[in-house]
Amino acid sequence: MMEMQEGRKGIPSLLSSQGECIASNITQLIGWTPLIEMKNIAKKDGINARLIGKIEPYQPLSSVKDRSALRLIEDAEEKSLISPGITTLVAVTSGNLGIGVAFVAVQKGYKFIAVMPAKIAIDKQILLRYLGVEVILVDPAINGFKGLLDRVEQLKNEIENVYVIDQFTNPANPDAHFRWTGPEIWKDTEGKVDIFVAASGSGGTLTGTGRYLKMKNPSVKLICVEPAESAVISGGEPAYHKIQGIGPGFVPEILDKSQIDEIVTVTDQEAMDMARRLAREEGLLVGISSGANAAACLKVAAREENKGKMIVTMFSSGGERYLNSELFAQVSPLL
Repeated sequence: MMEMQEGRKGIPSLLSSQGECIASNITQLIGWTPLIEMKNIAKKDGINARLIGKIEPYQPLSSVKDRSALRLIEDAEEKSLISPGITTLVAVTSGNLGIGVAFVAVQKGYKFIAVMPAKIAIDKQILLRYLGVEVILVDPAINGFKGLLDRVEQLKNEIENVYVIDQFTNPANPDAHFRWTGPEIWKDTEGKVDIFVAASGSGGTLTGTGRYLKMKNPSVKLICVEPAESAVISGGEPAYHKIQGIGPGFVPEILDKSQIDEIVTVTDQEAMDMARRLAREEGLLVGISSGANAAACLKVAAREENKGKMIVTMFSSGGERYLNSELFAQVSPLL
């Protein structure tokens, strides 16, 4: 029987209990996910480093954002900022954060409104509506990200008792990864992780996980991945790209740039090609940003100085969430 440890939520919390191993509600399953080594791709590409991915599709609703959603809501409850049955939650989301908020809100008794760019994959819009969420679509051509924030301000003026879940500014977002994701990676690698590679959307995973790993071992390198077409953190101009969930077109407030050792850019094509390789060579069905993370890992692993090192990255969401996107265009009869 496993002993409960720091940073061990989700399935381990059930296995550590005596008697029945039954979750009391779905939020109890948010937490620990397994690591997997990409040996086939490493061998094929002649990589002499260990490439490790954290499989966040194992979360209850299949993405890393389940972690952030839970912590953002719990933090607001702890501060008495929201009350079930009274507060309406509102969030700007490209989909996965919204889906995470949606199922936590269902369990806790909150109404939830998601404000989304209109070009986001239809799969995510369908899932949100299926979970009972009111979805408001905003044309990204109208003032870009500011247009989404303007719509949120309108909702605050129109509806009583609105609480905005802002993953880009709320420290509870990286706190989720400092509490859970970082400790999981540290324990499951036995502290052998040398390099952590993660794309930045809100910046929560990169900041929180990186902060924990560097606290445990200051020599751990933290590498930020961003879209080559919109490399804003690198100092470029915001532009349209196809790697959903990352590269929002600005530098998020919660992103701790001081921790980042290097930024690696990945093109839309590189991200999609790698996501397809993960499916066909490793049997891993993951999304576009996961492909971007793995592509960045290969670039880092190919360097002479990184031979023999352990490089850990995030597989942030499951591939099924992108069935109607360009990722599946080669095999879908509908695209």
